Amino acid sequence: MCNFERFKPRTRLLCEVVAGRDVIGAGRWWITGYRSPVPVPTKQFAYLYPPHHSWQDYIVYLGSISNQYSVSSQHISILEQAVNGRSIEETIIRSYKRSFNGFAAKLTEKEAENLRSAKEVVSIFPSRTLQLHTTRSWDFLGVPEPTPERLNAESDIIIGVIDSGIWPESPSFNDDGLSPVPNKWKGGCHGGTNFTCNKKIIGARGYTEDVRDTEGHGTHTASTAAGREVEGASFYGIANGTARGGVPSARIAVYKACGVGGCQDKDVLAAFDDAIADGVDMITISLGGSSVEFYEDTIAIGAFHAMAKGVLTVQSAGNEGDEKASTASLAPWLFSVAASTTDRRIIANVTLGNGKTLTGNSVNAFELKGDKFPLLYGKGTTTVCEEADAKRCLERCLDRRLVRGKILVCDYNTALGVFRAGALGSLAVTRFDNVSYIFPFPAATLNPSDFEALKSYLNSTESPVGNILKSEATNDTNAPFVAKFSSRGPNSIASDILKPDISAPGVDILAAYSPEASVSSPEDKRSVKYSVLSGTSMACPHVAGAAAYLKSVHPDWSPAAIKSALMTTAAPMSPTKNPDAEFAYGSGHLNPVSATNPGLVYDATVNDYIKFLCKSGCEPANIALITGNKNISCPEEIDPSPKDVNYPSMAALVDADKPFNVKFSRNVTNVGNSSSTYKANVISGSNIQVGVKPDTLSFKSLKETYSFDVVVTGKGFPYSSLATASLVWSDGIYTVRSPIVVYTR
Repeated sequence: MCNFERFKPRTRLLCEVVAGRDVIGAGRWWITGYRSPVPVPTKQFAYLYPPHHSWQDYIVYLGSISNQYSVSSQHISILEQAVNGRSIEETIIRSYKRSFNGFAAKLTEKEAENLRSAKEVVSIFPSRTLQLHTTRSWDFLGVPEPTPERLNAESDIIIGVIDSGIWPESPSFNDDGLSPVPNKWKGGCHGGTNFTCNKKIIGARGYTEDVRDTEGHGTHTASTAAGREVEGASFYGIANGTARGGVPSARIAVYKACGVGGCQDKDVLAAFDDAIADGVDMITISLGGSSVEFYEDTIAIGAFHAMAKGVLTVQSAGNEGDEKASTASLAPWLFSVAASTTDRRIIANVTLGNGKTLTGNSVNAFELKGDKFPLLYGKGTTTVCEEADAKRCLERCLDRRLVRGKILVCDYNTALGVFRAGALGSLAVTRFDNVSYIFPFPAATLNPSDFEALKSYLNSTESPVGNILKSEATNDTNAPFVAKFSSRGPNSIASDILKPDISAPGVDILAAYSPEASVSSPEDKRSVKYSVLSGTSMACPHVAGAAAYLKSVHPDWSPAAIKSALMTTAAPMSPTKNPDAEFAYGSGHLNPVSATNPGLVYDATVNDYIKFLCKSGCEPANIALITGNKNISCPEEIDPSPKDVNYPSMAALVDADKPFNVKFSRNVTNVGNSSSTYKANVISGSNIQVGVKPDTLSFKSLKETYSFDVVVTGKGFPYSSLATASLVWSDGIYTVRSPIVVYTR
């Protein structure tokens, strides 16, 4: 018999109800300790704790794989030492045992602390929730439609996509004419019910649910990187054209680590574990969180193991806006991507009753029946709120009777609330000009100047009217420039590593989409095969596609060499259009065609990155947390100059208002002509002086390597200053450009 009123907290209490003796039905098993008893089907499933626990998902990282023991047995043995009173089966969530060693488990804080002291444990940290960073673009980048020869070379490349899954039936993932799956592929197709792989999508794994994409994000990023050519793709006729990825014949392996609630660290790390072991050549991951130390960053840890196996990881820089030091993709072995515009801009014209036309930002597929509709602003929308809140169009303020049939003018972009209130449409001010989003009804955002013009018209008449027209694509001659939503540098963890690394198209990108995903909000019931999205999430697969293309041309190149080629051939961008300069766009704008023949590359190995960590002041114990190798030691006397890692860009943080003398040591490897002489040319402003020694490099053969030093001097800058220059090596055929950045905080 059970007493449901009295029990000891944090203890397990399983009771069988006896007929006539308890108030709850007989012959059933119940768990007590909850506000109400919880029924369970059998005693076997009834061993749970009351809600007074403080369980949390932890990642227990054990480092590299050893062949001396069974990994699964080791995980069980370690957990048994720390967990009392619970079965291991209900504690362990995930085992990492293919590319590196570790597991995820539900632990209390005390249990996690007990595990920290275990000799096998390299590190243990809570599993965070990360977020997804949410056609014409490849033409804009100058990438021609693939030739049969190129298609054949690309077909051996496998891109691992860690995201929200994929919609396998999309025309972008058909396998017509593709050759058999490469023999090097070691993965499988575990997509779930009614999910079928083919010669295009060759692998699928899910970590919380089946791999089918219900968010749309993963389908969009995968098709941007490697989608097949699909003619007549559009969003309700907007941005109509041929959709294609950067490497249409490359294979895709999908790792669904993200769902409606975001992306759990434990699942992201499992995706890296599988992708590396499955044999992918490239990983694209359009997600992230806030910046944390490398040894606590699952993406940095997973990417380090990938790099050690010859796999480059490309990550989105983030969508935290133009605030300084907002990017969270910071490790030097990661390829961090900012988002920029293309020459196709999607707009929705807004016509006013005074004859003026304003340029709105919107992917608006709706056409209102009529020419002019009432515009309503401020107090006229509400009977319960003050005017300031009414002008912001807060949903709680809007009176359905007052707003029905009218286009609301809002000081804040609350379009979804306006839609729910039953208004006809919405016009709002935005600081993110030149970026168009999809709304569930006719809506557009205006830049501050146009919004002031709109308000001026409202004040000029008692009966203002207007219309929001269906969107159209226009030519933007100012492109490319970095989007305002794109996260900026400098690097908040490693101040001498310039981040982001490069910029790529990430605004108004049309690509494949999941027909089960909402195109704007849950209330929007439209279903599409292709949609328009903006974000560094969209920029990231452009670079991954370009890197895969490079890998198909140079299959023996290291991740660092591929990254170098793309960075040193990137097109320079204008600091006038981008006030944050290199902190916005890194080395410049992606230029895939030139990257196939970069002339020289800045290569780097695992040991180079370990030296960088040592020079950065990382303790060997913390380096072990990243590499998984507990035997690493840093020299007792080491030059504390992490800026000397062989990186394609150069950055240094200096003290404000003090003269500085900064030296960068680099080496380059010849991948151009066997016999060639490169001369250094420096482009800089008058506030810094840059010297290169030697300033001439004469190569006699391919793969030959030469070292050089770059010395930057100046009289000192005020706080929050930035000075830039460029080092350009050229032999008359190839041009190899590296940005140089000196800054103060």
